[in-house]
Parts: sequence; C-alpha cells; structure tokens
Amino acid sequence: MKLLTTTTIGTLALSIAIYSQQTPAVDAKSSAKTSSKKGGFRIPTIEPAAETGFQAIFDGTSLNGWDGDPTFWRVEDGAIVGQTLVDKQPKENTFLIWRGGSPANFELKLDYKLTGFNSGIQVRSREREDFKWGMVGYQADIDGEQRFTGQWYEERGRGFLAMRGQYTRINEEGKPGLLGTLGDDAQLKELIKGGDWNSLHIIARGSTLYQIQNGRLMSVLMDDDTKGRRLDGLIGIQCHVGQPMKIELKNIRLKRQ
Repeated sequence: MKLLTTTTIGTLALSIAIYSQQTPAVDAKSSAKTSSKKGGFRIPTIEPAAETGFQAIFDGTSLNGWDGDPTFWRVEDGAIVGQTLVDKQPKENTFLIWRGGSPANFELKLDYKLTGFNSGIQVRSREREDFKWGMVGYQADIDGEQRFTGQWYEERGRGFLAMRGQYTRINEEGKPGLLGTLGDDAQLKELIKGGDWNSLHIIARGSTLYQIQNGRLMSVLMDDDTKGRRLDGLIGIQCHVGQPMKIELKNIRLKRQ
C-alpha cells in the first residue's frame, strides 16, 4: 500500500485544525488601513466540510452486522448499548465487533454517551485467538472521568500511544515521541460532555490516525513501527471489565477511501 508522505500528513492535520478553529472573516473596508499594502483583500472563511460518501453501519433497530456477547450488548431507543453491572461482568474486556470488513483508509463518525467506568472504539484491530469477542489493536479511548478520553491507546499491545492534546510519532522500535501539541489538555477535557452525548470522528490515512471529538482535534498518531502497526483491521466497541459501565452509540457511519 502506498503511504502518504510526512508533508501530506502534516497538511491534513493543519487542515483539520483550521476546520475545528475557524478564522472569522475580516471585512476589507474596516481593515483597509492595515491591509492596503497587501492588496486590501478579504480573508475567506472556511466553512465546515460537507459530509459525503458515508454509509450507516448500524440500522438503529438491531445488531445486524455486529457480533458480540448478548449478555452485554443490546439495542435500546435507537442506540447500541453495551452495559456491565456489579454482578454482571465479563471475564476480560469484551467487544461488539462490526463484521462488514476490515477497512484500511477510512473515516468513522458516531455519537456516544458513556455512563460509568471505561470504554473505547477499536479500529484497525484483530480478534484474540484465546478469548472470544476479545480484540487487540488501536483504541480511541473513552472513560467516565475524562482522564483518557481523546487519547490513542493500543489494547493488549504497546499501551499509551498519543495522549489527549498530542501529535506523536511511533518510531521503528515502537517508542512514541512527541512531534507537537494540539491544545491544552485541561481545555480539551472541558469540551467532553460526561454522561451526555458526544460526537467522535476518526480518520485513518496511511500510517496516521486522527481523533476529533465535538469538533476539536484531540490527538494524532503517526505509526512508523512497521512491525507493530496495522494498516487495516476490524472496528469494535468495548465493554470494559472491572466496574459498572454503560456505553450508548448511535448515528454510526463509515466512509471508505
């Protein structure tokens, strides 16, 4: 597969940042004194990108196309619900797996609400051979206290890859390094709605993964670890073992590239 260059990836990240923090238009007349030497042009406003090419991968009424332990997964009020209780826990983290393919370059959009402990969205992942409905791979992390929400984590793999507010690169030895920052962690945390609905937008391009929540770029991961990375794989939703939690998801849609 032909991977994007670092220059192209950097351009895409900059474009997303502009999209999430639009620059207001400047009226040419009011700024004529300061901009006349530069031609007195009007600075354009870039509008939000139109959503095109996405297909729903959840029908809103059933788990058709999805596969998971029915003890923990159901559909309720038009949303997928994954729930654990004090007396109803999986032996290990269990996942609802989308069986529609193993996308490589794609965009995934959905709305989610987490009540309680911990969850996450798996992408470019694979199934465990030793535990049914277990997964290994990249995870857009979500937790009830917003300590980890917005970061990139690798389930049963290399662990923490890009924290909220970071643009990181994993080197050939599998070690992450910071390339730049996307904003203050505490300020980004304030944008996440605990116990309420949030929008999540994941973009996978070549060896780079982008995570956008509620219109803000939260983390970017460039993975140059050719032995540890995956360039395609399964999509899944996590029910985390340990404490009671409830994850609800709706408006799940996918755009393949």
